[in-house]
Amino acid sequence: MKVQFNIEYRTSFGEELQINISLHKVGEDDLEKQIINMFTDDGLMWSRESSFSSELIHYIDYTYSVRKNGKLVRTEWPVVSHRLEFENKSATDYILKDNWIDSPVDSYLYSSAYTDCVVDQHINLCESVNYNKTLCIKVRATQLRKGDYLAIVGDDKSLGGWNINHSIRMTEHNYNEWIVSLDAGIFLRPIIEFKFVVLNQNDGINPIWEYGFNNVLDILDIKPKMVEVVEMQPAKFPISKWKSAGTVVPVFSIRSKNSFGIGDFGDLKKMVDWVALTHQRVLQILPVNDTNNTGTWLDSYPYSCISIFALHPQYVDLGALPKIKDEAKRNELEQLRNELNALSQIDYERVNESKNEYLKVIFEQEGKSVMNADRYKLFFEESKGWLVPYAQYRYLCELYKTSDFTKWPDHNIFDEKERESLESPRSKKYKEVEFYYFVQYILNCQMKRVHEYARAKGVILKGDIPIGVSRNGCDVWAEPRYFNVNGQAGAPPDSFSTNGQNWGFPTYNWDEMLKDDCQWWIRRFSNMARFFDAYRIDHILGFFRIWEIPADAVHGLLGHFSPALGLTRDEIEAYGLHFQERLFTEPFIADWIVNKIFGKHADEVITKYLMHTHDDMYKMRPEYDTQRKVEAAFDGKTSDDDIWIRDGLYALISNVLFLRDHKDPNKFHPRISVQYAFIYQALYDSDKSIFDKIYNDYFYRRNNQFWYKEAMKKLPIIIQSTRMLVCGEDLGMVPDCVPWVMNELRILSLELQSMPKDPHVHFGHLSGNPYRSVCTISSHDTATLRQWWDEDKKRTQDYYSTMLYRGGEAPHPLPGWLAKDIIARNLLSPSMLCILTIQDWLAIDEKIRLADPNAERINVPANPHNYWRYRAHLNIEDLIENKDFNESVTELVLQSGRK
Repeated sequence: MKVQFNIEYRTSFGEELQINISLHKVGEDDLEKQIINMFTDDGLMWSRESSFSSELIHYIDYTYSVRKNGKLVRTEWPVVSHRLEFENKSATDYILKDNWIDSPVDSYLYSSAYTDCVVDQHINLCESVNYNKTLCIKVRATQLRKGDYLAIVGDDKSLGGWNINHSIRMTEHNYNEWIVSLDAGIFLRPIIEFKFVVLNQNDGINPIWEYGFNNVLDILDIKPKMVEVVEMQPAKFPISKWKSAGTVVPVFSIRSKNSFGIGDFGDLKKMVDWVALTHQRVLQILPVNDTNNTGTWLDSYPYSCISIFALHPQYVDLGALPKIKDEAKRNELEQLRNELNALSQIDYERVNESKNEYLKVIFEQEGKSVMNADRYKLFFEESKGWLVPYAQYRYLCELYKTSDFTKWPDHNIFDEKERESLESPRSKKYKEVEFYYFVQYILNCQMKRVHEYARAKGVILKGDIPIGVSRNGCDVWAEPRYFNVNGQAGAPPDSFSTNGQNWGFPTYNWDEMLKDDCQWWIRRFSNMARFFDAYRIDHILGFFRIWEIPADAVHGLLGHFSPALGLTRDEIEAYGLHFQERLFTEPFIADWIVNKIFGKHADEVITKYLMHTHDDMYKMRPEYDTQRKVEAAFDGKTSDDDIWIRDGLYALISNVLFLRDHKDPNKFHPRISVQYAFIYQALYDSDKSIFDKIYNDYFYRRNNQFWYKEAMKKLPIIIQSTRMLVCGEDLGMVPDCVPWVMNELRILSLELQSMPKDPHVHFGHLSGNPYRSVCTISSHDTATLRQWWDEDKKRTQDYYSTMLYRGGEAPHPLPGWLAKDIIARNLLSPSMLCILTIQDWLAIDEKIRLADPNAERINVPANPHNYWRYRAHLNIEDLIENKDFNESVTELVLQSGRK
């Protein structure tokens, strides 16, 4: 049959339209792809005729794109395509009248979070028809709720004659797109008028009519054996916006009666039960990727993953595995489980050693039968791209007793030539790594079951995408071209850390990643979509620019944004500042500075660590001239005096006005927060004024357009590769271009009232939160609500008086009734999602919350060696049974209109 594609699109000179078609063949899973060019006479109306076999092809999905001189310049929103079904087998011609689809303002309603969890949409292909003349009407309608369906009613008798009881039910054949095929041969008039209405299968006849004038279509041109497919403009209805509440908790922090000293995927299911019980909709967790790097508690940091695909073995639900047949071993491990589970905090090392031992026993007992099953073979086939290098990496780490692959005697990079032997069950190499295959299969099965369970309960499982990966991890080992290992990712100074944060991650080689359209990221996000329907992008600012710190630095102060437009000598001098390169770029060390920093240790520091240059000036001795060298020199020295001297030497080394660009030595960047450094104090007042202008221009104006373009090279490709709901953690030193991109790409922002984005206020106004945002009170990186309340009583009083509008002195510690009031106000904000930590939910009930609020803290960002070991003090089973508390949470959620 013939299909004529038609679309109205105004092009500029040299541009042409193409159609990108995916053919779904009858009885086949693989898609056949076609790209065909379109034609135009006037640069406005584009068309193209093509032929398809309706016997072989079930339906086609397609999108339009614009090319110029062979290069792609624009494409439609790729998340949900146009769809054409060949439901009329007697037709010979299909005439399509399409509209160009840009990313819709309500794109969040196309996410799997909404379609698969909130409204539980069921996509169905159309029933076959056999009309001589067919009018097929398609329309997108995004606001429908659970149980709603779309119908059409109009002036013609065959359209119900405006009688809602005779309306025609439509079919949702694509996400949020409804379709109906009508017999055009029985219409009484050549022009029809109609409207779309929302009906609910549970409420009977209670129509919600679409906004606006009637839709009008001319059907005079429909010929025999023709199907005219008309794509209408999206329908809008007077239905309130979707808003939901949720909870964030690290999986490791969940406590149950059956867990093994740490939260696991079985406990996560129980957490889903509690969220659903209290009428919340979202359960957000921290990253669950494998972090086994050192084999110590340092690996408790969940944002330093060794694989973006592999799940952490610590989260395996041992209770869901077959029983250990060896009774003595079973009793031994059960006794250990009870001991570890009784601890108030996680004993990370013992938990992981014990779980690993348990898994090895189960592998010896069940491995052969499990790995011979078809389900395992399917998993291996789908996952072998990442699973094979990961398993070999883990084996080699164990073999060589280190994860630093640069120190291995061989295999310093994954060798693709070994893949075949690693995939063959008959080879010796396979036997070395099969345990890791087995463990990842078990973890993937359990996590997928949690995801399916959450969807069945109407709960959105929200994951977390760390901005970095471990420099000694499998990702860097297997695909080093994507990383800059000579740099370290971190964050500039902020309220969390005055010296900035150095995460130690390698930075990304975006030039290399963009060569293959960010396939590494697409694979990463596609894997996430197997387990989650929403995700948080950790430090989304890293997609605009990352804070890159030299490998020889410890603190974040010596970093600069990368990429960034560094300043040339001429540009600096054009401001009026005489650029003294050596003075401004090397540590400025004078007698008065040494005395001020080191006090009684000044003479010792001058003698041991410094070299005299001239007058009262010094420079660092070569053996101490970087922060890493100083760190090594003070390794193991923990006295107060040693820490004083070490940190003072760090400060001396970072006492520079400008930093040389990491790539171009002839360009320079103002050092962050240098106004608090001694080099700045040494400037003349006039030079300070000029430098401040350079500083402000550089950090707040110079790079805005540049960073916007950088983000738009990456983020659209990545976030449009799945239908997960996208949220961005956009706190910190946020340039103006960040909200531009987030608005354009419909990414939800993060809003904390205590960390306002408006620098002119102390606290954000909840009523000013954008709808497309996530509102919260605290996060894993901040103090909990109860901690924050007692940290700075003057600030708390300000909040109590100006934000809560209460008179008198603020009560301390935070009473439960006041915590409830604060939570209620956040829930009433305009934000689409209000997601609170489990600690903040518990704050409302003084009978069950933890007595010591400081024991609830998860992470202290200023401490690079924080031990992530917080566990809830309540079993999740007991929390589910606590009727009074759950009724309070439910009441707060429902009264806020969230559902």
